[in-house]
Amino acid sequence: MDFQEFLQFVPKLIVANLPATAAHAKMAPLERLANLENPSFANKNPRTAAVLMLCYPKNGLTHLVLIVRNSYKGVHSAQIAFPGGKYEKEDANFAATAIRETYEEVGIHPDKIEIVKSFTEVYIPPSNFMVYPYLGICSEEITFSPDPLEVAEIIELPLATFLSDTLIVTTQMQTSYANSIDVPAFEIESHIVWGATAMMLSELKEVFVSAFNS
Repeated sequence: MDFQEFLQFVPKLIVANLPATAAHAKMAPLERLANLENPSFANKNPRTAAVLMLCYPKNGLTHLVLIVRNSYKGVHSAQIAFPGGKYEKEDANFAATAIRETYEEVGIHPDKIEIVKSFTEVYIPPSNFMVYPYLGICSEEITFSPDPLEVAEIIELPLATFLSDTLIVTTQMQTSYANSIDVPAFEIESHIVWGATAMMLSELKEVFVSAFNS
């Protein structure tokens, strides 16, 4: 989609209803469905984080950025994610967390980012994090400067490709709670995107489709 055309839909995106659990459930591993339907975090005291779902122009077309995390000893090693990270007490709010972490991870200056809308938070059981996603826009082409300690690769996903149902697959994964399970996922440039990021992408996709078709 042409970026200038995309910008014309931003007012519709701002007021769009969030499908929340209904969208998350479409891309949630089976083991997480019960948690989605009956969430209870009273005794879990989850840590908090925020991520940025950033749209920007590349060669005049709208793109969405994802990162491949570096390999490390942790449950999210080498996974595909949105730029983002842990909330710090210096952050004014979760949106500020998403912007700060995006700057630290991929080098986009905060002044270039406009927050458009907050999306539905996602709880991640293996790491006990509650993650708050935000849709943002950068109105100019981006030269990424990834932090080599955190980011192994940048994925620049054309919006038109993201909206295609051909990206959705079912694949077998080894997880922190099962040796081998079938999970719904997005297959993007040979990368398998599943779990929390896939759930966020599912809600984002539904909001986009609704706004573009209304």
